[in-house]
Amino acid sequence: MPTLHWIGKNKVINHHMDVPFKVLKHSYGFDNGNQTNEETNSGNKIIHGDNLEALKALLPEYEGRIKCIYIDPPYNTGNEGWVYNDNVNDPKINKWLHSVVGKEGEDLSRHDKWLCMMYPRLKLLHKLLADDGAIFISCDDNEQANLKIVCDEIFGLGNFIRNVIWHKRYAASNDSKGIPDVHDFILCYQKTKLFSIKLLPRTDKQNSLYKYDSSDGMGLWRPDNLSVKTYSKGYDYPIINPSTGTSYNPPNGRSWMSNETQILKWISENRIFFGKNGLGAPQLKRYLKEVQNGVVPISYWSYDEVNHTDGAKKELKIIFAGDKAPFQTPKPTRLVERILELSTETDSIILDSFAGSGTTAHAVLNLNNVDGGNRKVIIIEMEDYAETITAERVKRVIKGYSDVAGTGGAFDYYELGAPIFLEDGMLNELVGTEKIRQYVYYTETKTPLIAEAHKDNEYFLGKHNDTAYYLYYEQDGPTTLDHDFLATIKTNAEQYVIYADTCLPAKEYLTGRNIIFKKIPRDITRF
Repeated sequence: MPTLHWIGKNKVINHHMDVPFKVLKHSYGFDNGNQTNEETNSGNKIIHGDNLEALKALLPEYEGRIKCIYIDPPYNTGNEGWVYNDNVNDPKINKWLHSVVGKEGEDLSRHDKWLCMMYPRLKLLHKLLADDGAIFISCDDNEQANLKIVCDEIFGLGNFIRNVIWHKRYAASNDSKGIPDVHDFILCYQKTKLFSIKLLPRTDKQNSLYKYDSSDGMGLWRPDNLSVKTYSKGYDYPIINPSTGTSYNPPNGRSWMSNETQILKWISENRIFFGKNGLGAPQLKRYLKEVQNGVVPISYWSYDEVNHTDGAKKELKIIFAGDKAPFQTPKPTRLVERILELSTETDSIILDSFAGSGTTAHAVLNLNNVDGGNRKVIIIEMEDYAETITAERVKRVIKGYSDVAGTGGAFDYYELGAPIFLEDGMLNELVGTEKIRQYVYYTETKTPLIAEAHKDNEYFLGKHNDTAYYLYYEQDGPTTLDHDFLATIKTNAEQYVIYADTCLPAKEYLTGRNIIFKKIPRDITRF
């Protein structure tokens, strides 16, 4: 398989492993129009902070659980005037490139910088994606070719689904030159073969074609052609209208779609239609009830199906009650709804790590409101407008805006908090014991720590694959694994993993009782 090489790749290919793990710090909750200091525990999250660190922070709770990821990263157009700095010369990105890529970063081209920025983020997104999940990435010609090769490398060439074309503009502007740009790409990859694309809902326009009713109990139908193009020897025989005796042969170059026995059966069932007055060529009655409950999606999405950029800007103007949209090229809510319809169930978790104006959260709330779903959404925005635009839009969608009724719902707003490890490698006590417990359990089991009632001691984390885990940790002083501590254990398991500062029993004693001692902080895994 071809691979892509660029300046700095060797420095960022495993950089996601070196990103410091930071906890999420709760700022406020928002529940059906009311802001509160308490967590809503709705499962919907808006996170303000560097999306690379935020993605790392999500791993303990969400690794392998995200059903659908949609991201609209910077297109790398070189346009400096946008709210989201789209040429990857943002000071935060430059600072990161300087520290990670080092002196090589001084010579990076715009495309090298973009790839260095995207690669570790895509690696973490891959970790978060469920085995039956899929990722959808908006881009244009500036990076589409590079992005395709990088995604082939990270997600696997065999997991490429399609490169969708979204017709984003009505037409070219009057001053356009050359071949104007009127479409974007949406690159689609699945995590594994367990993912399957869903059918799109049928539209009223599609159903309106079925407008006839023969009062035969079969419901609405439409006439369908009985003849097909003849590529080899086809069915060529006369069909007789039983009412008039008129004989019909297939048109030149065509043949009947089925054999004579089947046609006669359809005639006896009154499924052959000979025109409004019974004098026309034969057609088949195609009943609406026989049509599959959905439409197979294609790789071209027109603006009349999923809206366009101008429509998205108009939507933002209405939401924010202003004459100017806060973004020049927002994505339409309907476009993201289409992606969700194709890829999610009513209880799926959706992630967008380049949240922008909050379109993905808006789409999730809309879809839940329509089908009664309980989808959860997590969106991440690194820029300062995360509160004033991204979160504010979600609040207005929940409450209602202009003449649009509110969807209802709730979310929690977070900032990136302190790292779990200090520079000297010691645990950062400021993050709190519960965050440390969650981190340790995840590093051991790759599953989230769920608070459940139990009869064991207070240091018990949980049981996984018949192994019981304990974090014997105190902020105020050192802990020692000794016989007194072992006497407090009440969980039966084949094996015990116990973290503490020191250990008194001999290794042979522990081994004979299937106990593994791990020293704090030395043996706590960094990931």
